Amino acid sequence: MVKVSVDQEKCCAAGHCALAAPEVFDQREEDGAVVLLDPNPPLALRDSVAEASFLCPAAAIAVED
Repeated sequence: MVKVSVDQEKCCAAGHCALAAPEVFDQREEDGAVVLLDPNPPLALRDSVAEASFLCPAAAIAVED
C-alpha cells in the first residue's frame, strides 16, 4: 500500500495529478484544487501516483511507501 497526502494550500490547480492518476486524484469543481480520492491506493497505482507527485508544479503531493 502507498500513503498519499496533499497540501491544498500549496495546490495551484494545474491538474497534472488528476490526469496522471485519476483513480487517486480529482479536482474541485469551483477552483480546480486537488481532491484526494484515495489516501491509501494499492501498490499497482504506485507509479502513476509517483508521476503525479513529480509533475505537480506546486509540490503539493507527498507519497510514502
